[in-house]
Amino acid sequence: MFAPDTEDSKSSVEWGYLTGIWHDLGKFAPEWQSYLQGKVDPHVDEVLGKVDHSSAGAQFAVEKHLLGHLLSYPIAGHHSGLLDATSNGACQADRLRKEVPSYRDAVPSALQDIKIPELPSFLKSGDPFSLGFFVRMIFSCLVDADFLTTESFMDEKRASMRNEAPNDVLESIRELIDARIDGFGTPDPSDRVNLQRCAVVDDCRMSAIQKPGLFTLTVPTGGGKTLSSMSFALRHAIANGQKRIIYVAPFNSIIEQNAEVLRGILKPLESEFFAPLIEHHSSLSPENETAQSRLASENWDAPIVVTTAVQFYESLFASKTSRSRKLHNIANAVVILDEAQSLPVDLISPCLRVLQELSDHYKSSVVLCTATQPAVHYHPEEFPIGLKGAREIIADPKSLFDALKRVEVTSLGDLSDTALVDRLRSQEQVLCIVNRRRHAQELYRLLGAGEGNYHLSALMCPEHRHRILCEIRQRLKQGLPVRVISTQLIEAGVDVDFPVVYRALAGLDSIAQAAGRCNRHGKLPISGHTYVFRPEDHSCEVYFRETAQVANQLIGLHDDLIGREAIRSYFDLYYYQQKSRWDSKGILDGFRIDRRNRDLPFHFSYATVAGKFRLIDDWQIPIIIPYDEVARKAIAELRTENIPLHRELLRCLQRYTVQISPRLRDDNIRSFESLRDGQFHALVSTDFNYSENFGLTFDESHTSLQNLIL
Repeated sequence: MFAPDTEDSKSSVEWGYLTGIWHDLGKFAPEWQSYLQGKVDPHVDEVLGKVDHSSAGAQFAVEKHLLGHLLSYPIAGHHSGLLDATSNGACQADRLRKEVPSYRDAVPSALQDIKIPELPSFLKSGDPFSLGFFVRMIFSCLVDADFLTTESFMDEKRASMRNEAPNDVLESIRELIDARIDGFGTPDPSDRVNLQRCAVVDDCRMSAIQKPGLFTLTVPTGGGKTLSSMSFALRHAIANGQKRIIYVAPFNSIIEQNAEVLRGILKPLESEFFAPLIEHHSSLSPENETAQSRLASENWDAPIVVTTAVQFYESLFASKTSRSRKLHNIANAVVILDEAQSLPVDLISPCLRVLQELSDHYKSSVVLCTATQPAVHYHPEEFPIGLKGAREIIADPKSLFDALKRVEVTSLGDLSDTALVDRLRSQEQVLCIVNRRRHAQELYRLLGAGEGNYHLSALMCPEHRHRILCEIRQRLKQGLPVRVISTQLIEAGVDVDFPVVYRALAGLDSIAQAAGRCNRHGKLPISGHTYVFRPEDHSCEVYFRETAQVANQLIGLHDDLIGREAIRSYFDLYYYQQKSRWDSKGILDGFRIDRRNRDLPFHFSYATVAGKFRLIDDWQIPIIIPYDEVARKAIAELRTENIPLHRELLRCLQRYTVQISPRLRDDNIRSFESLRDGQFHALVSTDFNYSENFGLTFDESHTSLQNLIL
């Protein structure tokens, strides 16, 4: 986990080794040996309520030394998951007091006489979060090794299908990425957008030789961040001996789009035995999976990992074995955080803390990649939780932004729906983005469902949205009329290019994202125009209301509302005004040390923290839409109870699901078919409740649906 040939590296190896050889000490008990002889799979003890062997190793570690309490957490939890120190249910304190079968007489003295090593130097200050995270890393190494060792013994065929990356695989990937970038050729001197994209690539390549740590990559929307950041990450990893690149984005739409590009580039490296890239998110189509990528997604054992912010951050605070296996493979990696400004304010303190921890102590490099760089740098008074030591990759961000300025942003103030629609009708090609689904629907009704008029929201299943976006792009390319009214989902990395964009007032980061859909490729002879307006519909989800209020304070104070200075002022204001919420769920409070309590000095609440750390709080239920023949066949397969659920079916269904609230599902229960004992819900028919224009719709009285965003 640490730089090789250092004392910290040697110490961490010793801690990992000791955890590995002590975690199964309880299996020396005669009761366990008898039980084992009658079982095929040795990993079913606690799960089936049989012989507990994990508690024995945890108790042994605690008896050896006070620091043994740190080892006791991963040992006790290597099947059940990391536990809270104390709780009303299963907890570490109970496991340490539990009576276990006698095992000591059968344990070789060589295993009993090993001393607990010193802590790595950075842990000697006794910082509770750092100690708790170190235990997580040890736990991840233990459970992944345990799974893989068992698999190699129990299922040799499955084990043989796991990724076997060549030693120089990152160099091979770098050559392919560079070939794609260089294949774009030298841009014409008049092509300012592509000239600046080349400058971004050059800066990324020049900066890559730096030592591991925290980096910012501040590039305007449309500046070619995806391939440029990947070029930096590959060169940086090769220069520093790091093992993989982990690309993290906030939305599936960004991931699907960028993974498709990367997969096409890396196709020559794929084989029956090797997947150079894996995707780990909820909307993956079955045709993009292989046996190797499915297995690699369990522990992220691949050179390139593409995943969501939810999967990434929640794994860093997880307690269950299945979600923790991958954690040790985030160490010694380059992590690209695309759209890094999307960190939630209620979790920003623990998120920044864990990024600093990875960077400072686990040889991970973290790249905050965005057009609207959040003000998350350390300041002792204004932002004491901020990141320390981040280096900017772009040599001159101001010049880059000035050169790539291709959009004028104008504030229109209050604008009625009627006046807005009149403006939209006056444009041949125009995009309008609003904050609520209901508002988008009302505007589309006013506009009318004429040729070239489109509405987009997440009430449409992904396959439906994909088809509409293909039509929109084609009409834009052909110069045909196209007017689109959408929720903010179109801002999430969707590659469309309009000459005019209207954006309902929101945070400046959202406004900048909307402007990124305007004159995106700089093809207009003059600047594109993005108009910000205060909508007639004042209802808003809390996040948009808060961010819009901050943005409203800055209108008129900056010449360029999406310029770097305005963006910095926006984030400074937003974070400062919300400072009471930096860790509103008390995540960091879940790790503390009680030096007076020698029976339980490290009071870590792993299970509680895992339950509270949710990037998305709203619980939503997926509804399967019988949108086309593929979806109808998949639903028919679900109805056939004797056909077992399989991965390909589930992945296919994800292309046809819409997320709704439990209340909406219950209010309209007769519209849905319950399948597989309530595991799945499918819309009975698209004749009445699914519209080609609006997606999933119900009676107007059901405002719970209409008030949902995205």
